[in-house]
Amino acid sequence: MGLATIDVVIVVAYAVSIFGLAQWVSRERPGAGAKTTTDYFLASRNLPWWAIGASLIAANISAEQIVGMSGSGYAIGLAIASYEWMAAATLLIVGKFFLPIFLKNEIYTMPQFLERRFGPRIRTLMAVFWLALYVFVNLTSIIWLGSIAVTKVAGVDQDVALVALGLFALLYQLRGGLKAVALTDIVQVTLLVLGGLVVAGLTLAQIGGGDVVAGFGKLLKAAPDHFHMILSPSNPHYMDLPGLSVLLGGMWIANLSYWGFNQYIIQRALAAKDLDEAQRGVLLAAFLKLLMPIVIVLPGIAAVVLAPNLARPDEAYPTMMRLLPPGLLGLVFAALIAAIVASTASKINSIATIFTLDVYAKLRHTPTAVEDGQGKMERHLVLVGRLAACVAIATAILVARPLLGKSEQAFQFIQEFTGFFTPGITVIFLLGLFWKRANEAGAIVAAVASVLLSWVFKITLAAMPFLDRMGVVFVASLALAVAVSLATPTRADADTIETADVRYATSARFNIGALAVVLVLIGLYAAFW
Repeated sequence: MGLATIDVVIVVAYAVSIFGLAQWVSRERPGAGAKTTTDYFLASRNLPWWAIGASLIAANISAEQIVGMSGSGYAIGLAIASYEWMAAATLLIVGKFFLPIFLKNEIYTMPQFLERRFGPRIRTLMAVFWLALYVFVNLTSIIWLGSIAVTKVAGVDQDVALVALGLFALLYQLRGGLKAVALTDIVQVTLLVLGGLVVAGLTLAQIGGGDVVAGFGKLLKAAPDHFHMILSPSNPHYMDLPGLSVLLGGMWIANLSYWGFNQYIIQRALAAKDLDEAQRGVLLAAFLKLLMPIVIVLPGIAAVVLAPNLARPDEAYPTMMRLLPPGLLGLVFAALIAAIVASTASKINSIATIFTLDVYAKLRHTPTAVEDGQGKMERHLVLVGRLAACVAIATAILVARPLLGKSEQAFQFIQEFTGFFTPGITVIFLLGLFWKRANEAGAIVAAVASVLLSWVFKITLAAMPFLDRMGVVFVASLALAVAVSLATPTRADADTIETADVRYATSARFNIGALAVVLVLIGLYAAFW
């Protein structure tokens, strides 16, 4: 397709501006000294609520969401929006029940929580697992789907796009770490939402002959099967989104694991000034989640009318961008790149955090500032984190095509693959947070059982939707973890997580906002049942 000169100018201006802003916020204050691990990986534990909320969305909404979920909107319809709307409800639970414990105990990584709650073996096991998952599934999918969009819109070679996106995201955050990412994400999210609304508006206007409202009405009539949130068993995509299980079953497990126990998501809240600031940030993210299906899913559904014969569903969003005139195309293309870069940079930083603090520092028995307030090798550990970031993105670039090159719906591939592990992760953390009798043996059994049972059920119960399978595996893993914990002794010194004096009461502002989110969700599901 190619870009007009004005579009190229806008994209270059965005790239230069956001890179410059990232370096500016990363600068070291006079007399502050070299960056410590707390500075680099937790933004000095000083993030304001608006940065937390924006960064949560920027980390989440990337190519795998925009391109992948829009593709699923093209193939499945509005039902795929449950991943967004159910996430809004999940964020409220995370803010009210999980964050008080994490922040009270000054947790900085999820593997660290596991060690303090259960013991060192589960920390190492899960740290290695998360590193593999983040590099070979999440990071890889972000830059791969991003390269598809860039190639489709700008006409550049996909391998060139793949390398360029990865390297820009790496350099963008390499100096400042989480602070560089989080404090620029308000710009990224603003651009992302604005660009997405422009695409949605123009596609509907195209259908409605210039009238957006009329276009939405025509789209409802032209593709009525694409506007049901709860799919019936006869729907060809029931295996992906199995009816009421979306509301009552496995999607809760996936969302709790992703939003509550996923390092590159929860890391933003862990870096908050205090609990109230973290909860306000989570509430902002929940409201933004309500808006995301308009930005992401609606253009994919519109493509059913405007481009009914696409070779692959993942081409829906880039194809809709072709409707944009010069200038607007550059703005929306910059928004797409912003989403890719923000999410990629977030993932890179979290990989570096886990590798440095949960693997390298532990192997070297090296104290860090986030652990003892002093840290004797801070500069060395920050350097290790930067090197880990470089290795991670280089690996993802190399394996992207072999892993995802033949995938028709990459978003669904990611959900099903991670579904092998999420039941066990959710069991481990829920028991760790709320049941003191749970021990390391039970946690390890839950982790192993989750993978083995998911694999067995996928083979023996091939007709079972993967969300339902996650629900069954969750219950089985939970039962095994409880049984093993009760049958084995618990070390007296294994649990250093304090929960007795944790307060779960939330501010009136949070309660009113949470109620508003819930009421909007009820209205949306009632309207598109």
